[in-house]
Amino acid sequence: MATLAGCGAEKTGYEPTFSAEPLAPEADVVTVAVHPLHGPQKLVTLYQPLVDYLNTRIPGTRFALEASSSYGAFEQKLRDRKVHVALPNPYQTVMAEKHGYRVIAKVADDRDFRGLILVRKDGGVQRPTDLNGKSASFPAPTALAATLLPQRWLHDHGVDMGSLTKIYAGTQESSILNLVLGKTTAAGTWPQAWRSFQQEQPHLASQVMVKWETEPLVNNSIMVRPDVNDVLAAKIREALLSLATESGGRSMLSRMEIRGFEAADAGVYDKVRLFVRNFERDIRPVGWN
Repeated sequence: MATLAGCGAEKTGYEPTFSAEPLAPEADVVTVAVHPLHGPQKLVTLYQPLVDYLNTRIPGTRFALEASSSYGAFEQKLRDRKVHVALPNPYQTVMAEKHGYRVIAKVADDRDFRGLILVRKDGGVQRPTDLNGKSASFPAPTALAATLLPQRWLHDHGVDMGSLTKIYAGTQESSILNLVLGKTTAAGTWPQAWRSFQQEQPHLASQVMVKWETEPLVNNSIMVRPDVNDVLAAKIREALLSLATESGGRSMLSRMEIRGFEAADAGVYDKVRLFVRNFERDIRPVGWN
């Protein structure tokens, strides 16, 4: 198995790349990709410090953040095995395993990984069945917390999913904005995105409310590509697990709105595999083979 820890001269002036096209990384660069939790600019603002931290903690290896323009672009990079380290959602995790990626850690606090269903305060929606024949927005067909969990909840509470017009807005913020602007009757999101929206656009957020919440599932993972050797994978895991014990690390985690990272392996995501299997049996194909 090839070693990725490069020993070339240190390079400067790196700028994160925004592209639907995956990069062909240099031999001494370990690319890090995060699924589109936020728009590209905000994602870089939040996660570039994490990549800088890895560069400090693991000398001899240069880590570089690679942003993706959409869920689809991120998932294509995993299919093509174009990034070395990935932070995918749980659905993307079980699918990326089929392409050779392996779990080395996960985001802590599964209680925060749940779906939220928002409605307008003046929209008159009282019961789930009030959404029959209406429309709802979601970030993407493969967004687990913000799409799959809410759609499962609505299905289980009597909504005719065939009659519900589903609009996939591309981002968490766009999903919420569709509701605020009256383009949909409901919107799916998850706690992290809803907290950010309330902080950044309080006037718009005040027009809508969380009507229903789903049960939590398993939080996002950290995965590495097959050619990331065990030594480097262990260093990455150790660095991530140490973040919560350092003052600067705790501040970084707070900005990312996560409590920390914890050790994990593929078995942690067995309940996700079961959830996806039942979702596809009862509701619809999710869309990534």
